[in-house]
Amino acid sequence: MQQITAPELAAWLQEPQARAQVQVLDVREPWEVEIASLPGAFTIPMGQIPERHAELDPARPLVCVCHHGMRSMQVGLFLERQGFGQVINLTGGIDAWSRLVDSSCPSY
Repeated sequence: MQQITAPELAAWLQEPQARAQVQVLDVREPWEVEIASLPGAFTIPMGQIPERHAELDPARPLVCVCHHGMRSMQVGLFLERQGFGQVINLTGGIDAWSRLVDSSCPSY
């Protein structure tokens, strides 16, 4: 599975064409998303992915996000096995995003 850093993702999402194409999937629990989130991210908690992954487009690039990058990596591997073509894990998760990209995004 591909990996992307928070600064790389931020730069990618600045491109208008990429912003329209990329799906950002946050797999954290609702209480975590309430604390901190990426703008425009679609949320499906990790435990609901097997039942809800059909809500995602397997033909579009998909960036998986969690707190530190471990749950999102597991989800990404699952989605690859389901036929998703371009799955990318955010290395360091929302924690890296808040430290390296957006200091206004709370860390926890």
